[in-house]
Amino acid sequence: MNELDRHTIEISGLVTSLALAGSVARGLLLKVESGSAKGQQAALGNRPLRLGAAGDNDLVLDDPTVSRHHAELTPTRGGALLRDLASRNGTRVAGALVREALVTAGNEFFVGETRLRLLDGGAPRIAPSKRERFGGLVGSSALMREVFAVLELAAPSDATVLLQGPSGCGKELAARALHDHSARSAAPFVVFDCSSQSRELLQSALFGHRKGAFTGAVADRAGAFVEAAGGTLFLDEIGELPLESQTHLLRALESGTVTPVGGDRSRKIDVRVVAATNRDLFAMVEQQTFRLDLFHRLAVVHVYLPPLRDRLDDLPVLIRNFYEGRGREPGPVAGPNLAQLRSHPFAGNVRELRNILERSSVLAGRPLPFGELTLWLGSQQAPAPEPALPVNIDLDYKQAKEALIEAFEARYLPQLIERYQGNITRAAEHAGLSRRHLRALLVKHGLKDGGDE
Repeated sequence: MNELDRHTIEISGLVTSLALAGSVARGLLLKVESGSAKGQQAALGNRPLRLGAAGDNDLVLDDPTVSRHHAELTPTRGGALLRDLASRNGTRVAGALVREALVTAGNEFFVGETRLRLLDGGAPRIAPSKRERFGGLVGSSALMREVFAVLELAAPSDATVLLQGPSGCGKELAARALHDHSARSAAPFVVFDCSSQSRELLQSALFGHRKGAFTGAVADRAGAFVEAAGGTLFLDEIGELPLESQTHLLRALESGTVTPVGGDRSRKIDVRVVAATNRDLFAMVEQQTFRLDLFHRLAVVHVYLPPLRDRLDDLPVLIRNFYEGRGREPGPVAGPNLAQLRSHPFAGNVRELRNILERSSVLAGRPLPFGELTLWLGSQQAPAPEPALPVNIDLDYKQAKEALIEAFEARYLPQLIERYQGNITRAAEHAGLSRRHLRALLVKHGLKDGGDE
């Protein structure tokens, strides 16, 4: 295992332990085993490593049987994809000429007559952070302190970051923290929800358009990339981006320029990109619904934010943080209430915990320490001897009615979204709501990350 510093991030990238299974191999080395370059090594980073006789290759091979641009290696899950670049003398694996082949650590292959071997140099290792928060993220568990350590290293760099994890686990908070701890903190932080834009208007929303470019384009539009100039563009729900739009996004990231719809001139952009998803992007790569080259571009730093059920030891610090944010003392964070929360499934993760505490505090009618709250857990039945619905006669009519509606929504919505496996469109159709309205309710109750619709 290699110790890691910030400089290494741009070369080999960085991944948290929970993200390893859904990311590309890290720490791979390519070693030359024969010829004039024997003994040379090159690290496979987050972009394809090109090898050949020309001086602009990542690994230069002085061999008359090697073409100028002979082959390239791209890290993938479990190894690297070897691709021949229409070379003169071919690329061979196990004696067979190949156009493409998966090679794993320990495998040899030939480009022309030069023999090379892929080695496992060990994924970069990073010690857990000593802090219990990073920006708006809070936690004392080993899982979260590893996340904090990675974010601390990544923040000062301009490396793109892919944040993965279920809804409500704090992906937007992580993106905001990366921005706030970077040299770009005084510039804009722009949130762009890839799932909320129609396919027809996605390119315009991202890259802008010129007046008259299409029906309804009554004025010039800057687009999210330009709006984030000098700062950070947070691409939420990146897994919902159609393949065509993925191509346009990749082109913008590769070239550092954007061209507005209807425009004929490109504009240089200086933007750091952070992307987030609750989907397994590498599974989508294997299903050919997400581009591998775009994955490489986005997942230079790949962070998985764990669900709350996997870090229940963080409950006390999260509860204290909730109370401190409202200028109140929680009292002892222990006893039956803490035990009740530990047994709760937390489909909405930290956002759901916050809403449970908020709702329970409102229904109490007055400030109470944590141990004295009656916890209303939404989809779970309230503890006996409380009634089925929380009627609080100490509240006025309007407040009591709103509290009843809150309790109903908190029970209805988790079951609705679970029935349709997170498909908001189908769930909205069943409930007789617009997609936008249902999404707003899910955000309100911690069952969906926020962001502009």
